[in-house]
Amino acid sequence: MFPDHIRELAAKLLAEYGLSGRMVAAAESCTGGLIAGAITDIPGSSKVFDRGFVTYTNVAKSEMLGVPPSLIMAHGAVSAEVAVAMAVGALAKSKADVTVAVTGVAGPDGGTDAKPVGRVYIATAVRRGPAKAREYTFSGDRQEVRTQTVECALERLRAARPVLT
Repeated sequence: MFPDHIRELAAKLLAEYGLSGRMVAAAESCTGGLIAGAITDIPGSSKVFDRGFVTYTNVAKSEMLGVPPSLIMAHGAVSAEVAVAMAVGALAKSKADVTVAVTGVAGPDGGTDAKPVGRVYIATAVRRGPAKAREYTFSGDRQEVRTQTVECALERLRAARPVLT
C-alpha cells in the first residue's frame, strides 16, 4: 500500500520509539489519515502508536483538537500557527509523548498566491518540551504532495525526542 521508503521510515520510527517505551500520535488534515496508516501498516505498531485524528475541516480541528476558531480565522487553516495548535491539541488529547500535525494544500485546487498547491505545515509537539512547525512547499500532483508530506512527517517524528523522566 505504501512505497518501500515510507514503510522503512515507519519501521525505523517504531523501533526507535519502542526501545524507549514512548508513544506517538498524529493529527492530520491534508493527508487524511495516511500518516496513521503508514505507521499502523507495520506489525507491532500498537506498542508505539496511540491514536490519530483526521481533522479535515476547521470545525473538526476545533472540536477534536481544541484549535481556537479565532486562530484559524487570523492565520488560516494552512498555517504554522494552526499546525502547532493541532500538534499541541493532539498531545493534550492522547497518551502520546510526541505528536505530529500536518495541514496544507494538496491540490489540485485550493491554492492561492500566498499558499500555493503543495504548501504544507508540519508541526511536532513533545510532552514537557517545545512545539515546532516548519513550512514546506512540495511539488507534484495531489498524491505526490501527500506522499511527500507523510515521509517528512515520519522524519520529523523520528527527529523529535521525547523528554525522558
